[in-house]
Amino acid sequence: MVRRRYTRRRTASRRARKSFSISAIEAGAALSLAQSTGFITAASNVLDGTSTLAGALGTISSNVTSSKQKIIGTLGAAFVAKMIAKGFGNVTLAKLGPIRVKS
Repeated sequence: MVRRRYTRRRTASRRARKSFSISAIEAGAALSLAQSTGFITAASNVLDGTSTLAGALGTISSNVTSSKQKIIGTLGAAFVAKMIAKGFGNVTLAKLGPIRVKS
């Protein structure tokens, strides 16, 4: 048996994942909630300078209180859809470059 001196094993280098996945159900729910709360218009008004941050938050707050039923329905539908999709397994709906759209 021959002994080798000063030999080290190379440590395996970890590579970052080159793709990422987006849940279609969660993305749809997020877009629906952003539209029902008026977040998109409030954020664009702040970025344009036509509104202050306090005014935008007030707008979002009043929109949330006026459309509570729609928001609750969206969250409930997203929850039910997520539970149904879980039964199908991890299904990839689409793949575009490094982006995978999953159910």
